[in-house]
Amino acid sequence: MIENAIVQVSDKALRQAALEGMDAFLKVFTDKYLEVIHGDLNGETMPLLNGYQHALLSYRFFREEVMEGGFVQLIQNGYGPYIFDNPFAKAMRMFGLEDFSKLVYKAKEVYDKHKADLTKERSDEEFMAMYERYEAFDDLEDTYIEMEEELTGRIAVYVDEHLDEFAEVIEK
Repeated sequence: MIENAIVQVSDKALRQAALEGMDAFLKVFTDKYLEVIHGDLNGETMPLLNGYQHALLSYRFFREEVMEGGFVQLIQNGYGPYIFDNPFAKAMRMFGLEDFSKLVYKAKEVYDKHKADLTKERSDEEFMAMYERYEAFDDLEDTYIEMEEELTGRIAVYVDEHLDEFAEVIEK
């Protein structure tokens, strides 16, 4: 069985990123995770990261996809199973983000109910039509967009307070 990889990030990179903002701080970690898994989440690479690392990487994908194109884009780009079929919402609750966890569970309800259709391969035109068909995501997306900055900040604080769970910080 493959064990978790030792993920190392440099103290210098973290300090520099922290000056740039919370997104940059979190990106130091998630960029390293993507490097460790060679940019490919699959059965062979999943065990290389621990649960905390997966939760943070999931948040990165969630944030990027929902901010750019909503839940439809998140799911169509293949992240539905990684977000909704794994304990992402539970992890966010453990991070102290109750409201966000509830939002993810509500989106999961829509995802689970329409999974076959939501994950079907689509043309660009069919993809765009999905936004009208899945208006159930609209309020959830709006709520997330309103809370995103605060959430990202709270996640950055959580990571900072639990560094050992997310990476080994080395002097460099």
